[in-house]
Amino acid sequence: MIRVVVVDDQELVRTGLRTLVEHDGDITVVGEADSGRTGVWRARELRPDVVLMDIRMPDVDGIEATRQIVADRDLGDVRVLVLTTFDEDEHIVEAIRSGAAGYLLKDVSPVDLRAAVRVVAAGEALLSPSVTRRVMRSLAEVPRARVDDALLRRITDREREVLEQVGRGLSNEEIARVLYLSPATARTYVSRLLAKLDARDRAQLVVLAYETGLVSPGAQPS
Repeated sequence: MIRVVVVDDQELVRTGLRTLVEHDGDITVVGEADSGRTGVWRARELRPDVVLMDIRMPDVDGIEATRQIVADRDLGDVRVLVLTTFDEDEHIVEAIRSGAAGYLLKDVSPVDLRAAVRVVAAGEALLSPSVTRRVMRSLAEVPRARVDDALLRRITDREREVLEQVGRGLSNEEIARVLYLSPATARTYVSRLLAKLDARDRAQLVVLAYETGLVSPGAQPS
C-alpha cells in the first residue's frame, strides 16, 4: 500500500484528491495539511511514501516545504510530487531544484495522477515531455553562463552523451535506441550520473544538462 499525504490550502481540493488517488485500492491518504509548514510536520509525523504538494499556500509555500522535506535526513524515503494549477516555467524549475520528484498540473487525468504517485513512490522521477519542454524554454531564456568544466569532468564522454539525451527528455529506453545500448546499460549510466553529479533524480539531471550548456537552447525532447 502506497501511503500519501495531501498538502493543499483548499479543503475541497484535498477531499477531491483523496477520492481520486484512493480509487484503485493500492494507494491510501494517511494525512492532510492546509499549509506548507503543516505539510512538513505531517511528513515528519507520518513518514508517507509520497507527499502531494501544492505550490501557492499561506505560511510556507510548497517549494520551501519541499526543500525542507528533502533536506531532512530522517525523511530520505519521502518523495514529493508537486501538483498545482500554476504552470509558469519558473515554478517548475524551482520545484525541481528544490528536490521535487515530479511535477503535475491539476488538470491531469485521475488515471495519470494515480500512475504518477506509483512512479514517484517507486523511486523514479516524473518529468513529462510537456514539463520538460517548459524547463527547456525557461532555461533557454536565461543568459547562459560558461560551461562548468569542473562539473562535466566528473563524468566520462559516454556519460556526457547519456546526460545530453536525458536533457533532451528521452527515457532510458529511448536513450538505449539512440546510443545503441541495452536498456539495462542505459539505466546504469543514468544511475552513475545521479551519483557523480549529486543529483537527487532525473528531473535535476535535465536542469544540469542545460545549466552546464551541454544541451543547446534549441534542443527538443522526443
